[in-house]
Amino acid sequence: MRTKKRFTNEILETIRKDKIVGIRAGRGPHRIIGIWAVVVGGRVFVRSWGLKPRSWWRMFLEDPYGSIFIADLEFPIRAVQTRSERLKDLVSLAFREQYNTPGSIQYVKEMSRKKSRETTTELVPM
Repeated sequence: MRTKKRFTNEILETIRKDKIVGIRAGRGPHRIIGIWAVVVGGRVFVRSWGLKPRSWWRMFLEDPYGSIFIADLEFPIRAVQTRSERLKDLVSLAFREQYNTPGSIQYVKEMSRKKSRETTTELVPM
């Protein structure tokens, strides 16, 4: 039986502390961009704020493999779209708790609305 890979506690703590991770969506020449990430139950989740046609989220829909960059390290990942409404609620709460500065609050509100909420994606290490 195959066990599910997880990020180490050290990496999860770095994500909590640094708040922004680099990602490369897909296996093609997509550029590395910085996005917000949260940790819920030892798992890493991200959401798209802007749903542009060439966004990282849409790229993951076409090709769910890519990389996450944390503390100068690159980890291959698979992006898994989240369907659980309960888990989406927990991710919304984690975003509100982690990104609570005056400049972040409006973005967090937008990311908790249906459009962005539907982009909730788990980044699973390979």
